[in-house]
Order: sequence, then structure tokens, then C-alpha cells
Amino acid sequence: MDEVAGAIADPVRREILLMLRAERLSAGQIAGRFPISRPAVSRHLRVLREAGLVHDELVGRQRLYELDTRRLTELAAWLGQFAQPSVWERRFDALETEVYRTRRERRTGESGGQATEETA
Repeated sequence: MDEVAGAIADPVRREILLMLRAERLSAGQIAGRFPISRPAVSRHLRVLREAGLVHDELVGRQRLYELDTRRLTELAAWLGQFAQPSVWERRFDALETEVYRTRRERRTGESGGQATEETA
């Protein structure tokens, strides 16, 4: 997990991950979108590959990179324990609780009412 966190700490690498979200891209296509040198982009891609965030495949003369989200899922799950529910999430949870309570009371009230009629 530390390796993944370190890999996504750099804004260029985060941008590369966003680009690869939609499609596989060659190293040249990725490098063309940045104002930094191709060797610098290659180093960023190596860090992402070593962290398990991207996979590469040699297709002809091009090396295509593809996003692999499995390692990000692990990190997101760990980070999720620190997330606080939003105001709306708490309100919807309270509403859901109230709906279930009301349904339970109606069922209990109906069955209780039937029992009273049967004994009468």
C-alpha cells in the first residue's frame, strides 16, 4: 500500500492514471500530453508499473499502457475508514430507519388488531 501511495503522490502520475482510465495509450501518446521530456514520462510510467497501477503490453513497435485499479481498490478501502458520512447520508440513513420502524409498527399493529378481533 505504501508503494501505491507513493506512486500517486506525484501530480503527473495522477494525471497519467486519469488518462488511462478511458483507454490504453502508448508511451508516446502519454508523453505528448505533458510539457516534460519523454524520459521523464518514462520514469513516471516505470514507477506506476512497479507499483502495480499500470500494465504494459508490447504491440508491434509500441508499448501500450493500461490502468489496473486493483491496487487502488486496496488503498481506497483503507482510506474509507477515515471518511465521515455526509450530512445527506446521515439524513437518508435516519429516513430509512424511520421507514422500517413505521412498517414494523404497522405490521405489529395489524396483527395485534387481528388477534383482538379473533378473541372477541
